[in-house]
Amino acid sequence: MAKKKAKSRPKPKAAKRAARAPKKTKTRRAPVRSAPRAAKRAGKAVKKTSRLSKPATPGRRRGPAPIPRAAERYDVHPSVKMVENWVATMKEKTGRSLQEWIDLTNTEGPRDEAARRDWLKMEHGLGSNAAWWIAERASGRGWEDGDPAAYLRAAAGYVGDMYAGGKAGLRPLHDELLRLARGLGPDVKVCPCKTIVPLFRSRVFAEVKPSTRARIDFGLALARFLQLGGKTPPRLIDTGGMLKRDRITHRIEITKMADIDDEVREWMRRAYELDAEE
Repeated sequence: MAKKKAKSRPKPKAAKRAARAPKKTKTRRAPVRSAPRAAKRAGKAVKKTSRLSKPATPGRRRGPAPIPRAAERYDVHPSVKMVENWVATMKEKTGRSLQEWIDLTNTEGPRDEAARRDWLKMEHGLGSNAAWWIAERASGRGWEDGDPAAYLRAAAGYVGDMYAGGKAGLRPLHDELLRLARGLGPDVKVCPCKTIVPLFRSRVFAEVKPSTRARIDFGLALARFLQLGGKTPPRLIDTGGMLKRDRITHRIEITKMADIDDEVREWMRRAYELDAEE
């Protein structure tokens, strides 16, 4: 008789599930929407981080905003043009060019600059200004006084030296006064010297001078105002300029930004307008 085949026992349920598991793993895929969601979440995180890294806008700044520094834009001092014209006509007026006078002074004149000025006046009949300018240039100095380009290069250095060291804290006050002066009109000229910064219209109407480490003296030319019978308040200190025939007749002491108030602006404007009347 043929042997009957043994019936196969049914597999346990756990075994069945194990057998089917690989098939499910092969066919299962990650949800399509999961990647974009992750990207969106990452994008939001980047945006939040970028917001934190951005500097605060001026409108949202806490505390007092810093005072912006005035742009260092200066004008050629009127005396530079005068010296430039003097140099151009020297040969015609004196018989020698500036370089010829310098060569003569260096070869035949005294070595001391003050003695050279006297020598040029006594021996060659030059005037005080001419003798001063020649002696100075023979000593290798003063070339910026007759060269507009050289003067403008030197002007920023003059101002920088004025506010070096202990006077550095006065620089924002200086810059604010210059900003207000520029606002008076397009004909205002800012022409630094070595110790002061005169403000010109047709003539000097004001000047900025760092007198001490803690104070700027803001000078004003008010001679015309006084001649018309005007009276100044006690805050405007008489410099004696009327008696000495100086342009600057009064000064206002500036020690902090609050000192540059409406009264200072008003007297600056008056000085500016008086210059047009003279």
